[in-house]
Amino acid sequence: MASTLAERLTDFALGTRFDALPTRVVDEAKRRLIDALGCAAGALGEPAPRLAREVAGEIGSTHPATLIGGGESAPDWAAFSNGVHIRYLDCNDTYLSLEPAHPSDNWAAVMAAGESVAATGRDWITAAVVAYEVQCRLCDAASIRARGWDHTTYGAISTALAASRLFKLSREQTLNALGIAGTTAAALRLTRAGELSMWKGCAFAFAARNGVFAAQLARVGITGPAPLFEGEMGFFEQVSGPFEIAHLGGKRDDDWMLPKTSIKFVPAEYHSQSAIDAAFTLRPRVGDPSRIASIEIATFRTAVEIIGKDPEKWRPKTRETADHSLPYCTVAALVDGEITARQFTPERLSDPALLDLMSRTKLVEDQALTARYPKGIPNRLTITLNDGSVLTHEVEFPPGHDRNPLTDAQLSAKFEGLAEPVIGRDHVERLWERVARLEEDSAPHGMLVLLAPRHDEA
Repeated sequence: MASTLAERLTDFALGTRFDALPTRVVDEAKRRLIDALGCAAGALGEPAPRLAREVAGEIGSTHPATLIGGGESAPDWAAFSNGVHIRYLDCNDTYLSLEPAHPSDNWAAVMAAGESVAATGRDWITAAVVAYEVQCRLCDAASIRARGWDHTTYGAISTALAASRLFKLSREQTLNALGIAGTTAAALRLTRAGELSMWKGCAFAFAARNGVFAAQLARVGITGPAPLFEGEMGFFEQVSGPFEIAHLGGKRDDDWMLPKTSIKFVPAEYHSQSAIDAAFTLRPRVGDPSRIASIEIATFRTAVEIIGKDPEKWRPKTRETADHSLPYCTVAALVDGEITARQFTPERLSDPALLDLMSRTKLVEDQALTARYPKGIPNRLTITLNDGSVLTHEVEFPPGHDRNPLTDAQLSAKFEGLAEPVIGRDHVERLWERVARLEEDSAPHGMLVLLAPRHDEA
């Protein structure tokens, strides 16, 4: 009988069975995986993923895992490198609650740990569903951002459980893995404050590496601190404050958290997605951007706190800061009609016309919009033109939100747009086909070799 939260999480992780998962949960897991792989493919040429791949490639193992982009490494280092690829473009899925998250980050740990033990596609899906469930339930339970901790702190817990399941650890071993990972998990929110560095796209990958590493240690007999959450100097006391998790999984679709996550439609921090969509809608009515006298973005408190209040967000110098800037992404969407890698080049970030328009942009918190978060992410864009006319548009559920999900055709278009220029049409089609039948795949790690640059791009 479980008496602590760690025991309850462990029993859930080890007790979940693929055959008991609702069909929709399995289908949505595959959609999240193909989205994550598209994000990873699109990031192959970016600096941080290349560097992560280089470092990970130096680490050998008797049971290696494939590195996205080529090569292999120890499972924990593969989880790190592949996690950087999935996360770096800031285009993978999201979950909004007391604490936000990007749950598809967990796939990096699932793929690396799974490959090292020859896990099947069914094993991958079940481990990922467990990781999504745990991370999102933790996000529902307590905001740690308010206490100065980064949301990736929860990721070490979810990935440790996923890896423990894939490694087929015993209950005692899994509790040890959870104790090791959870005790060492706390990450500073500094990662997302002020001018953002490459580490913004690496932080969860580091948590995933620690989760896999903790499970590796527990597998050979290293014990971990307990009770993780309730103990003196434990997680409740030091990190989150006390909380309860009332529900984990179930028989119905809506018992599970994975389908409640949202898929991004552009590579930008999720709270800005509705403002970007509003900008796309108003752009044809604006015409020439020189007609704009001023812009007002009415938003909700969390958006102000995360992507609006820092001075650096109003004159971003790095890609990482720009894709976490509500004013920059909104203005760029309005002027360029797109948000892609092209909007985050040094030349675009320093464009005088774009910076001038940002200087005429105002961000205001609207209490009525704040009250609608996190059910929605409402942003209202008001543009005043030089002739005095005013254009307004509000969006609460942008494309990809769980209340406005992407169709398979839209998801395919996103995947192809990210991956095809880098890995080529043939690999895009083969990846899509393999993920579509993931539950039938006895060796799913074989698909990862398709995530390598085309010969003419290498």
